[in-house]
Amino acid sequence: MKYVLACLVTLLAWAASAQAQAPAAGHRIETVATGLVHPWSLAFLPGGRMLVTERPGRLRLIEPGPDGQPRLRPEAVAGVPPVLARGQAGLFDVVLDPDFANNRRLLLSFAHGTPEANHLRVVRAQFDGRQLLEVQAIFTSAPAKSDTQHFGGRMAWLADGTLLFGMGDGNLERTDAQRLHTHLGKLMRINADGSVPGDNPFVTRAGAQPEIYSLGHRNPQGVVVVDGVPYAHEHGARGGDELNRIRPGANYGWPITTGGVDYTYARVTPFRSLPGIEPPLVEWTPSIAPAGLAWYDAALFPAWRGSLLVAALVERSVRRVPMAKGLPGPQELLFQEVGERIRDVRTGPDGAIYLLTDSPNGRVLRVVPAAP
Repeated sequence: MKYVLACLVTLLAWAASAQAQAPAAGHRIETVATGLVHPWSLAFLPGGRMLVTERPGRLRLIEPGPDGQPRLRPEAVAGVPPVLARGQAGLFDVVLDPDFANNRRLLLSFAHGTPEANHLRVVRAQFDGRQLLEVQAIFTSAPAKSDTQHFGGRMAWLADGTLLFGMGDGNLERTDAQRLHTHLGKLMRINADGSVPGDNPFVTRAGAQPEIYSLGHRNPQGVVVVDGVPYAHEHGARGGDELNRIRPGANYGWPITTGGVDYTYARVTPFRSLPGIEPPLVEWTPSIAPAGLAWYDAALFPAWRGSLLVAALVERSVRRVPMAKGLPGPQELLFQEVGERIRDVRTGPDGAIYLLTDSPNGRVLRVVPAAP
C-alpha cells in the first residue's frame, strides 16, 4: 500500500510539473515596480496610481512618471502607525474606502504590540497623496496573543458597506479557533467606523466577541466578495488548504476537522468532516499555501471571466478556479514562469492582472494579453 501511495504521489507531482512546463501562451508579464521588501497587498488609486504595503511596515506609492510609465516613489508614505515586524508579523492589507473619491479614506491591517503580547489591528486614515492623516484604530483583536504567527489580515467590503476580515489562530492554542471569547481563528465583520453591526451572528451571545462573523479558521489570507457572496481561503498545515464560501455564524472546522496533517506528519484530528461543520468548496493537499484572492470578470482575458484567482506561495503560481452558480470547476495553473512566491493577485481597473512577488526584492507585475 505504501508503495502504491508513493507511486500515486510521484505521478501527481509529474503531472503538475508537466503542466507547469507547458509554454505560456496568450499573455505576457510586464514589470511595474521592483525593489519592494516582501510586498503584501496592492490597492488601485485614481489616476493610474497604486499603493503597495511592505511587510516591514512601509506603505509605498507607485505613480506615473514624466514619461507616463509607472515608477515607485523613493520615499514611503508618511504617517503609517508603528508595526510589529517579526516572523510572519508586519504590515498586511490596504483597502480603499468605498467612498474614497470623496472622503480619501483607506484602511490598513497590521500586527500591533510586542512579540510577547500582540494583536491584529485595523486602522482607517485619510490619504492626501503623500501621507496618512487622522489615523484611527477601529479594531484591535482580543485577547493579546504571544508569538508572531498566523495573523490573517486580509480585508474586503461586503455589499452592505460593512468590512469583513480574517484573523489567524496564532498557531499556539489551536482550539481557540472554536472558542467565541477570542478573535483567534475567526472572520470578523465591523462597520466602517469600527462599531459592531447589530445583526452579527454572535452579537447577543454572552461572553462572545461581538465582531465574530464565522469561526474555525486556521489562517485566512484571502477574502473577496462576488455578487454579494464572500469567499475566503486559508492555509492548512501540511495539506488541508481550503477555499470556502462564507456564511454568517458558520463553523469551518479547524482544528476539529481538516484534510491535512501536522508538519510532523502527526494527525491533527481523526475527522475530515463532522455534522455542523461547513465543508470546503476546494481543498488543496499537498499544500499550495494560498495567499491573495481575487475575482476576475474583465474583458481583457475573456476565457478567464467568472473565475477566482488564488495566489500560491509554495506552488509559485496563481490557481484559476472557474465558478459556475457558486460551484468550482476544473482548475488551471497560471504564471508559473515567474518562478517566485506569489503573495497577492489583483484585478486592475484596466482589466489586467497584477501580481506581487514575495521576496526581499519583491516586484509588482502586470499580466496583459500577448501581442498579436
